[in-house]
Amino acid sequence: MSDDLPELDRFDRAILAALSGDGRMPVTELARRIGLSKTPTQARVKRLEEAGVIAGYRAVLNPIRMGLANVAYVEVRLTDTREAALQAFNRAVRAVPEIEECHMMAAGFDYLMKVRTGDIADYRRVLGERISTLPHVASTSTYVAMEAVKETGL
Repeated sequence: MSDDLPELDRFDRAILAALSGDGRMPVTELARRIGLSKTPTQARVKRLEEAGVIAGYRAVLNPIRMGLANVAYVEVRLTDTREAALQAFNRAVRAVPEIEECHMMAAGFDYLMKVRTGDIADYRRVLGERISTLPHVASTSTYVAMEAVKETGL
């Protein structure tokens, strides 16, 4: 591995697996699960945080319980893919709360978005008023998810 990336041993990987399932796990429970004492476990967690392997801790919200059951995936094609246009598009996407994820793609389209709304009528409004008006959008294609079979983070 390069100097920038920490070498991860089996204890580090066990810590990451445990914390990804329960980020609020007390260090004593974490230590018991991975088979180390509290002090070296704390030191490992701190090292993983400082190295950026653990990027943070957050509450995992259930979007369905929040009334956001509709998921659409949107392919976006741009009219301009020069760097300034890409940066303008990226900045504008970050300001649209309904867009949960946006990825630049190496495909027959430029971006793939995951958009979450209350229902299809809400999605239609977001598409017409927000997504279609993003900088340099030429066209979109929408795919509506019928059921989440596997979603990490929930």
